[in-house]
Amino acid sequence: MPVAELLGVTKRYGPVEALRGIDLTIEPGELVALLGPNGAGKTTAVRILLGLAAPTSGQATVFGRPPASYEAKLRRGALLQVAKVPETLRVREHIELFSSYYEKPLPLQETIAAAGLGGIENKLFGDLSGGQKQRVLFALAICGNPDLLFLDEPTVGLDVEARRALWARIRGFVARGGSVLLTTHYLDEADALAHRIVVINQGRIVAEGTPAEIKTRGASTGLEDAFLTIMKDTEQAVEEVA
Repeated sequence: MPVAELLGVTKRYGPVEALRGIDLTIEPGELVALLGPNGAGKTTAVRILLGLAAPTSGQATVFGRPPASYEAKLRRGALLQVAKVPETLRVREHIELFSSYYEKPLPLQETIAAAGLGGIENKLFGDLSGGQKQRVLFALAICGNPDLLFLDEPTVGLDVEARRALWARIRGFVARGGSVLLTTHYLDEADALAHRIVVINQGRIVAEGTPAEIKTRGASTGLEDAFLTIMKDTEQAVEEVA
């Protein structure tokens, strides 16, 4: 059974059709990168799988249950692009608080180690660097011992060193059997981390495959060139239909 699944999902906001009958699956132990330009439907798909929005039609499941169900929430974690926590609490206090929401959270020291927070667990969140803050938010996403992570632009604004450090934490989560749905505008990030890439545009999935398979769509061996080719082909197809 897939860890998460969208089957024929559409989502309308008034006259705007954000998703147009998409099928998306995430398998156990798989990291899927969802790519697309702004307004393509990525955030809508993630919100539906998080139970924050309901599909207009079609079916969404997480661990075989409705995404908003208590059972699904206990088994997933999320690091969203817009995330704020009180700056006057210490790192350890944040993790202890979030861990208390779950029935079987990770031990505190295991979470600290997995997120690379050793040595700063007693610092105030407000005193941390940008990269350290992002690692804390990653810790809050994994402290409940989830089987599925939603990572929405997790490395935006981070320098190269901080990005690579967070990549290592994400790889560690997957290596332990976790599944991940990653949205990112950094194509090198998708290339480095993903088992499978799904490209969405104008509410439809327009390409899907391993990074190597996706890169065959471009004139060069780079993912960026392939992505731009896919976007151009999609726009041409829409113009021809119109």
